[in-house]
Amino acid sequence: MSSTTSTFWAVIAATGAFFGALYGTLFHEGPALLGIAYGACISVLAISYERGIILPRYSQCLRRLPTLAYLAAAELGLLAVVVVGMAVVGSLIWTLGLADKTLMEAVAPRPEAVLYALVVTAFLGSVLRVRDLIGSAAFSSLILGRYHHPVSEERVFLFLDLVGSTTYAEAHGDFAAQELLRDVFAAIAEPVRRHRGQIDDYIGDQVIVSWPLQRGLERARCVGCVFAIRRALDAERRDWIARFGIVPEFRAALHGGSVVTAEVGVDRHKIAYFGDVMNATSRLEGLCRQTGQSVLISEALLARMPALPDGIEVEALGRHVLRGRTRTMAVHALRERRNLALIRDGVGPVHRQHASLGFRALGRS
Repeated sequence: MSSTTSTFWAVIAATGAFFGALYGTLFHEGPALLGIAYGACISVLAISYERGIILPRYSQCLRRLPTLAYLAAAELGLLAVVVVGMAVVGSLIWTLGLADKTLMEAVAPRPEAVLYALVVTAFLGSVLRVRDLIGSAAFSSLILGRYHHPVSEERVFLFLDLVGSTTYAEAHGDFAAQELLRDVFAAIAEPVRRHRGQIDDYIGDQVIVSWPLQRGLERARCVGCVFAIRRALDAERRDWIARFGIVPEFRAALHGGSVVTAEVGVDRHKIAYFGDVMNATSRLEGLCRQTGQSVLISEALLARMPALPDGIEVEALGRHVLRGRTRTMAVHALRERRNLALIRDGVGPVHRQHASLGFRALGRS
């Protein structure tokens, strides 16, 4: 379990413990320790259910239901998790002799306790949905008011553009293309988290990832993230081909520098970046098409990187005029040594050729 995941569940347990202690105070249910134990355990179980960790197949079936039916079934499932969870915790507390109750009193929760637990878990679930919608980093920044006033900071940006998505949509329809994008975006989330990046935005078939400059440069995380994403997609090539007929492939551009970060919006707030770095990174991603390269990095960013990950090769492409700009930019291509990539993926040349042919049959955007 990663440190980020551990922190997440520790916060959920601590929040539940607080509300558990508050329940004991409000309803005079005895020692606060019991409320803390109930609150921590029930909150972890309830959020695990809402995130599909508990009863995952049931959660998958729920998503296929109409909205009203989904809400009703989801609440019934949550009620069952809360009641069972309270019974389990109650029996454990009774076994340890921590409560002056009969076994039946310990395992049969009071109606007001169940209602309280449902309200608290619904509140926590709503907060987490907002967090998931805007991203954990942006959520924390909005809560703390970090960017109420514009702040100048240095960041590394990674622009990822899915190759062939337009052609795929033309051939298979918008709904099929949306399913492809949904699964691709889900697949890249873990490599981004592992390399301590944050997904700032999805724009059509493009993903924008960023790091504070020093974090992105340390251990060349920004470069490692690009190739971790490529390997993650490549490792599931048979599944991608079976489901969509292609193996997703990204064009990627890396650049960094000073930007102004600010909270914008009135009815809907978000954290936005302003500055030439954003425009230049977007144009650099467009240069991938012209140069026939999959991964490009600006010399300005590459020069600040202490070392590249093992197995990554650099090719200098000289200076280029990016679309819409007058100044030239020194650009380098990055690629993983073929033999190393094959060893890591456990994929032979024949399998790689098969997947590539399947993708080219659909064309490239």
